[in-house]
Amino acid sequence: MRATVMYGAGDVRVEDVPDPKIQNPTDAVVRVLRSCVCGSDLWPYGAMPASEQGRRMGHEFLGVVEDVGSDVPGLTSGDLVVAPFLWEDGTCDFCREGLHSSCRNGGQWGLNGVDGGQGEAVRVPQAQGTLVRLPVGEDSALLPSLLTLSDVLCTGHHGARTAGAAPGRSVTVIGDGAVGLCAVLAARRLGAERIILMGRHKDRTDLGRDFGATDVVAERGEEGIERVRELTGGDGTHAVVEAVGAEQALDMALGVVRHGGAISRLGVPQYQKGPMGMDTIMRNITFTGGVAPARAYIEELLPDVLDGTIEPGRVFNRTIGLGEVPDGYRAMADREALKVLIQP
Repeated sequence: MRATVMYGAGDVRVEDVPDPKIQNPTDAVVRVLRSCVCGSDLWPYGAMPASEQGRRMGHEFLGVVEDVGSDVPGLTSGDLVVAPFLWEDGTCDFCREGLHSSCRNGGQWGLNGVDGGQGEAVRVPQAQGTLVRLPVGEDSALLPSLLTLSDVLCTGHHGARTAGAAPGRSVTVIGDGAVGLCAVLAARRLGAERIILMGRHKDRTDLGRDFGATDVVAERGEEGIERVRELTGGDGTHAVVEAVGAEQALDMALGVVRHGGAISRLGVPQYQKGPMGMDTIMRNITFTGGVAPARAYIEELLPDVLDGTIEPGRVFNRTIGLGEVPDGYRAMADREALKVLIQP
């Protein structure tokens, strides 16, 4: 089969690799119908050291079960399923607590002999705990929105939820990428009264308004902080979702959060130290967020996707074939595309 392999910064190739097969009784093999490029894929795309072996790419996919191991009850060949961006057993103590991202027997796609999602098929370890059946057909128009359950929608929901988005509360979302836009959608779904989106790309912030943003702030740094303060009577917002991962974004989050508020960090951090001094103590600021336990949220969010209450698939603004994946990475890195959908 063909799959995406990254050999270093800017070096993405689509190559022939071995077909996936059942290796353990808890495995399943899934034929991929849709996958995509994630904003987090752009960090290695910009900085990965050159490698002769390469790294299989992709952690968001949905598809059709082709084969199942002997210890995978409840799944059969032909089932349409979505996979969260980490695989997990669903039974360990962390999974039972809803923290599937810390599963004791889980792992990441594309590492240690596990296939990546940007390919024609995937061997899924711990398939019973990982895969979620979808009650639609292979030709459903909902596939792009259902694909967002693998990562971006659940990650945005995680940020809004952990930051405390709720009726009567205000939220600032920093970053107009796909995760930030899904955080806006999630904050609206959770009932937030005011949602301020900080972003400067009009096509993206226009979508953010459609998703529920009540205000858009294009300014950055101190100017952006001042503008959010003006919009909130000088106080800032109860909740802040930082969906960038840059130190400047964290500084802005601290500048726009209300006393007693919470900052949820979703962006993959490109810094090692953060401001944890007297200011955050005196203002009773809570830092939360982190890697979303996507598997814990899929059943909660699925009904709203199925009935069209939310349309997170609108974050995909370019669709490509598997052979075009290298150009898809380039388009996202150059800000020509918000999020690229792959149809093998």
